[in-house]
Amino acid sequence: MKTLLMAGAGVMALATTAPAFAQDATATAPATATTQTPAPDIDDAAPADIVVTAQKRSERLQDVPLAVSVISGDAIAAKGGNSLESAQYLVPTLNFRKSGTAINQSLFLRGVGTSTFSIAGEPSISTVVDGVVYARAGEAFSDLIDIDRIEVLRGPQGTLFGKNASAGVINIVTKRPGNDFGGFAEAAYYGGQEYKARAALDLPLGTYVKSRITGFYGTYDGNIRNVTRNTRVNGYEHYGVRGMIVAEPTPDLSFTLIADYRESKDDCCGEVIGTTPNNLTVGALPTAKGNETRELAQDLITRTEEKSWGVSGQMDWTLGTQTVTAITAYREYDNREIRDGDFLPQAYVGFNQLHDDGPQTSNTFSQELRLTSPQNQTIEYVLGAYYSRAQTDRTFARNDLVCSRTPTPTVLTPCSTPGLTVTRPSGTAVFGSTFKNLALFGQSTLNLTDSLRLIGGLRYTVDQLNVFHSRVTTLAGPGINPSFGPFTGKATNDNLSGKAGVQYDIVKESTAYASFSRGYKGPAFNIFYNLGATGTNIIDPETSDSYEIGLKNSLFGGKLVVNLAAYYAKYSNFQANNPDIVAGVLVTRFTNAGDISTRGGELDLIWRPVADLNISGGVAYTDAKVDQFRVPTNGVVTGVVPSGTPLGYAPKWKGSLGADYTWRTGGAFNFGLGVQGAYQSSQIAQFDANPAVRAATTIRGYGLVDLNASILDAADRFKLSFQVKNLFDQSFAAAITSGGPGGSYRYIIPREADRYFGVIGRFNF
Repeated sequence: MKTLLMAGAGVMALATTAPAFAQDATATAPATATTQTPAPDIDDAAPADIVVTAQKRSERLQDVPLAVSVISGDAIAAKGGNSLESAQYLVPTLNFRKSGTAINQSLFLRGVGTSTFSIAGEPSISTVVDGVVYARAGEAFSDLIDIDRIEVLRGPQGTLFGKNASAGVINIVTKRPGNDFGGFAEAAYYGGQEYKARAALDLPLGTYVKSRITGFYGTYDGNIRNVTRNTRVNGYEHYGVRGMIVAEPTPDLSFTLIADYRESKDDCCGEVIGTTPNNLTVGALPTAKGNETRELAQDLITRTEEKSWGVSGQMDWTLGTQTVTAITAYREYDNREIRDGDFLPQAYVGFNQLHDDGPQTSNTFSQELRLTSPQNQTIEYVLGAYYSRAQTDRTFARNDLVCSRTPTPTVLTPCSTPGLTVTRPSGTAVFGSTFKNLALFGQSTLNLTDSLRLIGGLRYTVDQLNVFHSRVTTLAGPGINPSFGPFTGKATNDNLSGKAGVQYDIVKESTAYASFSRGYKGPAFNIFYNLGATGTNIIDPETSDSYEIGLKNSLFGGKLVVNLAAYYAKYSNFQANNPDIVAGVLVTRFTNAGDISTRGGELDLIWRPVADLNISGGVAYTDAKVDQFRVPTNGVVTGVVPSGTPLGYAPKWKGSLGADYTWRTGGAFNFGLGVQGAYQSSQIAQFDANPAVRAATTIRGYGLVDLNASILDAADRFKLSFQVKNLFDQSFAAAITSGGPGGSYRYIIPREADRYFGVIGRFNF
């Protein structure tokens, strides 16, 4: 597989910085009632003509009455990114929580998100790829390959997208097959021994059938040195393939079949000890340098092994003036988490070894059926039904090595020292969850006049969640509770949520809107390795009320887009992590934390003053905080986070600004220049009741600047690009967590925290 992928993408290529509105002329959204007419070619399209599917029909971005940021797949590629982690530097309201293993990472919008180790909790931000909802947060962080655009919908979007969209939606649209034979091959090298390759081929299969296949491969040594194993970590090896077939036997009927397969092996993320321990372990660890630390000492390499595949089929059938859309999908997602939980090079007297191994399998079946009216009539509507079943099973083993001696040594003593008493506590837990969801939904627009519209929608949801857990402990010890279970639990709930709004065209170029949205996220359980009897309670559903006003402006004939939004949202029964100590190990207990709220303002800018100059960016102010925290189920009031405390991963200020320019010489070669900047203020990484912990885990504000320069032939067949990432070598941490040896703090240092260089080549045919 890897050999084929590398061979298919072995020709050098370029990924230049692209504006947020860049779209391939052949890469329109999946067909709906309005997609039979292709989008304008990007060479001629103005920013005001961006087409999105944020309301499950193709519409101009400027006509959609909600806050949406749009970034192109080329813009993500220009960041050198593999996943949604890179998108956070292009969308000011989007933040990313990096974790010790990929399965526990999460997204935040407007300061709200869900981060949990429980397999019976759902994300607050739904990720949708070509109309298919990804049920688990980990699935959303797969490689972004052959992407046309990413639409970031801010605020509750439950009416059209369902229960796990209480904070927003990431709607990803991949590139569609072209009408003619063609494709590209691309390869890249970045400093630190990072190599990437990808290729795509458009292959017509007949008069009414066309196809596209894409393959990719990437590998990276990593940015952190493990001095114990004399190797680098925080790297990866990814590879996969994706195919799409589109058949249009008649002008009124189309079928789309999509299949993908991916494997990834990440030795990420090794957590460096960024502060000095207050005990003897200081002699076993590299020197702590805060976010400048680039070394760790661990005998087990923390890593994640993933394998996923999926297939989906979509039918779009126009019956008279209505369009019927049916999307059927099945996905499998397997993940194995291997983790060094003691953060030391070996076990010592008084400092035990703790190693985890947790393979997980999951599958999801979903079915959606929609009826969409045509646009530009008195009443426009989208009606639908949705069903999904998401099942996850996990086997999690924890193994300790504990040694002692009397009297207790006053120097650091390895457990390999002769004459010590050595025990090996261990335990294995088997647990799982099954989410079933059935929903009926509808949203309509009443065009009272050419300028005034009323919007309304409802979604009725029925949820059922079943869980089980059983732990067999051979010998209890640090981080290993005695045997528990078997335990089974069931939660059911129904909910009616919806949306109401008004939209008014002040003038042709300016549209104002105001809306109210009710969001909902279903019940959950805190199902994790060390589950005990006190943690088997049902976590109640989370609800949110959101108010938003906005103004969308298209100026200078559509060359300049300036969109403004202001919002306030209140969340009740907020599902969040509450740090707790279980069996002597810091864990994050999933609970109904209480009531929180977020408010702020946002500005999005897209400007094409001349054909070859593109400028895009945005700025966001976010004030997300605790209103009233609930006393934890264990009754310990010291776990109550004070009212007014900012939420985690919610910087007050965040912004981005990018520009690219193509100099057309009139000769055989043209030249391109690009710059992309991003800034964010400080943010709390660990949402904790202890103010000292919050202060110690605060990530300071930082800014990043990337540059690129390219050479391309006039016919756009060959491109060569040179990039500088993090020009000013700004070091920062992506996450800071308590629970390191001797009261120290663990830091995750991302790839972007160091300056590095890249060269990318591309061949189009």
